[in-house]
Amino acid sequence: MILCAGNNETFDFATPIGVGLVDSAMSLTRICLTNKPEFLLFVGSAGSYGGHTIHDIVESKTAANIELGFLDKNAYTPIDNVISAQTQEIKDVIVNSSNYITTSEDAMEKMRALGMGIENMEFFAVMRVAQVFGIPAGGVFCITNYCDTNAHRDFIANHGFAKVLLKAHLEEKGMLRG
Repeated sequence: MILCAGNNETFDFATPIGVGLVDSAMSLTRICLTNKPEFLLFVGSAGSYGGHTIHDIVESKTAANIELGFLDKNAYTPIDNVISAQTQEIKDVIVNSSNYITTSEDAMEKMRALGMGIENMEFFAVMRVAQVFGIPAGGVFCITNYCDTNAHRDFIANHGFAKVLLKAHLEEKGMLRG
């Protein structure tokens, strides 16, 4: 099953599950309870912490939930905040998820220093639900912006073309029929 966030990030080939960690987790749980998919593939846009450039396509099976308060030692969590469905010893791009978009170069650099590659609001929730239900999962993302002060402006400017690139990538990989 191919999933996407929703709102302005929808695809005719994907099921929207909601924006952010909470809505996507609730919606995907509902789907899994009524008709458990064999595989989950999330597709969407992402911001780069600096290691990927705009319009890059990034595939990942590893998600994290590192909140910005953690970077300044203003918060901690008792939960396992990194989930990976990666079964081989391959260095996977870690996709960080939060209900907030990073707009600080300082925070972007700190995230990169922690090993985070990109950020997408929903992916951690998708991977956690997949883990609970024992469903193989992964994600494909197109970089729309850097996680800096221009994040929103660049996202708006690049989002439409990112959706075209994502669809073309999935067609090229044989996951969609053109």
